[in-house]
Order: sequence, then structure tokens, then C-alpha cells
Amino acid sequence: MPPETLAYLQTLIGSLDGNARLYQTALTHRSVIGNTALSHHNESNQRLEFLGDAVLGLLISHFLFQNFPASAEGDLSKTRAKIVNSKSLACFARSIGLGEHLLLGESAAHYNIRDSESALADAFESLIGAIYLDKGLDAAYGFVDKHIIHHQSFSAIVASEQNYKSCLIEYSQAHHVAAPVYTVIAEHGAEHDKEFTVEVSCNNIKGCGTARRKKDAEQLAAKEAMERIIALQPLPHEPKDEENSTTT
Repeated sequence: MPPETLAYLQTLIGSLDGNARLYQTALTHRSVIGNTALSHHNESNQRLEFLGDAVLGLLISHFLFQNFPASAEGDLSKTRAKIVNSKSLACFARSIGLGEHLLLGESAAHYNIRDSESALADAFESLIGAIYLDKGLDAAYGFVDKHIIHHQSFSAIVASEQNYKSCLIEYSQAHHVAAPVYTVIAEHGAEHDKEFTVEVSCNNIKGCGTARRKKDAEQLAAKEAMERIIALQPLPHEPKDEENSTTT
């Protein structure tokens, strides 16, 4: 593994615990296999991508199940699909500079596969699979929480499949707190061309939105509040095995 890639991985996920080859496989594109110049690489990241896809699906499903308790199964499935599709995963991969460290065959490098949506998405899932094998589900939670849940585009992805006013109500019911309260705090413009600014408060978390219609301003306010709620709620950790928690 190139020294710069080793340093990159150590910065990204911490100690490799003697499993550098596992992470190297996670970054190995299928174009390498059969390349005589790189004959020492005999496995691509396709198997790890298969595993990482399943692990990621579980973690995102867990997050959505916990945070949107009133959403129907179909709505949760559509939201999960938008989060884990190739376009979204490639975006997350680019944000951590993953493409620069892909190991490619000569032909793939020539065709700029390094920035390919599918190659980046596959490598991102492969990396999650490698983290799961090396460090366990808890570490995979941490990686997904940091690089997907708290990514700047995550709220927008969730927003496209969610009614934020409904989400706030779901949140208040799930956490047994008072229902959201919406207040018009400002009105601007002539009577026929007004803009309304609405503030929402829910469990001491506030959001503001401005629009020409009150109901649109309320949705924008609810969206901002939900973004803050999501930012404050990392994925829960997996329960520890009783056997591991007892001292021998």
C-alpha cells in the first residue's frame, strides 16, 4: 500500500490493527485483476462492497426507524434508497477524498474511473465492509454517523422524501414532549405581495423559515428544526455483550 494511502486511512479511521491488506482490498477496483503490472493484487473490492452494502443498509434503516417512528415502511424504504444510492454515496466518498486513493488498472485510470460515480460508491461501501470486519459494528456506526448522517447534504436527501411538519410531530410524540408551536414573527411587503417569517419551537429546538405563504414558511421552519435535531442525535451504539461487560 502506498505510504500516502496508509496515512490517509489512519487519519480517516484510526489504527488499522495489522489489517492494512483488508483496507487495500477495499480500495482495489476490479480493473486491477488480471493486470500483469499489478499481479500481486488478486482480489478486488467487489466482495467487500457486497458486505458493506448490507451493513450500511442496516445502519441507515436503524437510524430512520429510530428517528421517524410514525413513518410508514414504504416511506422509510424510499428515504433509505435515496441515501444509499450511487449518486449519494459518491458524494459522501468525494467529501473524504476517497477517489484519490483508489487502486486502478491502467485502462480504468485512463478513462478517469477515479471520479466515476459507481466506482466511488462501491469503494465507499467496501470501506464500510472493511471497517465492520476489522473493528465491528460499533465502529461502522461511528463512520456512518460522521460521514453520512452528519454530512451537509444528508438533511437535504432526507427532506426530499419527508414532510417536515409531520416529522416534527413524530419527533414530539416519540420523545413525549409538547407538540411543535408555530409563530409568525415577521411580515414584510405590501398586502398583495407579503412574505412571512415563521418560527417553530419543539423541545427547546427552534427553526425559522420565510416564504410568501404561511404554510410554506412553516415547512421551512420545521425543516431547519429537524436538521438541528438530526445533527444532535448520533446513531445509538450497539448493546454490549453481557459476557464482555463482566470482569473475569
